[in-house]
Amino acid sequence: MTSSVELIDDDLDVLSAAKEKDPLEAIARQLLLAIGEDPDRDGLQETPARYARWWREFTRYETGSVDTLFETTASGSLVAVSGISVWSLCEHHLLPFSCRFTIGYLPQNKILGLSKFARVAHQHAHKLQSQEQLSQQIADDIERLTGSPDVAVIGRGEHLCMAMRGIRTPATMTTAVWRGALQDSALRSELIALTSDGRY
Repeated sequence: MTSSVELIDDDLDVLSAAKEKDPLEAIARQLLLAIGEDPDRDGLQETPARYARWWREFTRYETGSVDTLFETTASGSLVAVSGISVWSLCEHHLLPFSCRFTIGYLPQNKILGLSKFARVAHQHAHKLQSQEQLSQQIADDIERLTGSPDVAVIGRGEHLCMAMRGIRTPATMTTAVWRGALQDSALRSELIALTSDGRY
């Protein structure tokens, strides 16, 4: 019993000392210890620092301006952008998932700059997420930025939390957000035909 308590105390001392340097490095070091690794061996000595740097780089991703708009006289014509690829992190398992988005909307006097669709997607992807929530947040921003209530977002994601754990089988998850006039089946079909060779 005594040795067990001493081991816990030692671990806490290591964590406390490391926290003074960088709390994320401390977490990485404790993780390595918890899975039976030696964080001081060759190959792992710089791993805690790399781990901390990656988390900060990913979650502090700067997308730049997302609100560039242009006047248009093509109100009512469907605008669609597809093939927007992002990486995010599953909020349930802290494992990555990749997602490809198709975004469509019906302009109302203004259209969004082409690069802004990807910027909006990245802005919401670089944090802990679910694919369902990510799709809704992208739709929220497109609606807010364009002033159009007629918005659709289709996401096709591959999740490492499914491929690497549990059933351990790669699969594609599809989410779809349909708002305003794009809830109409004819416009849905037009968007799908324009951007995905007829595949939902």
